[in-house]
Amino acid sequence: MGIFSRKNSNPEPARNERMTELGRDYAIARRHRDTRAMNRIMREIGTDTAVTDLSDFRSGQESYDSIPPIPRGRNRRSQ
Repeated sequence: MGIFSRKNSNPEPARNERMTELGRDYAIARRHRDTRAMNRIMREIGTDTAVTDLSDFRSGQESYDSIPPIPRGRNRRSQ
């Protein structure tokens, strides 16, 4: 390969989009403290017998966790 070649020498492995999306949903539920949704997602993963590698699930979580939360302003009510 040349120095300016755009071809990628190592193709990315196929991702399980369903697991990535579940990871994102789990991270969203965790940020909002929605334990019902967190438990539902974990049950869904636990009943799926084809799941052997959770790397796609974790990459979905990390993709959402890398977004910083919105900073909240001070409560300016007078007391």
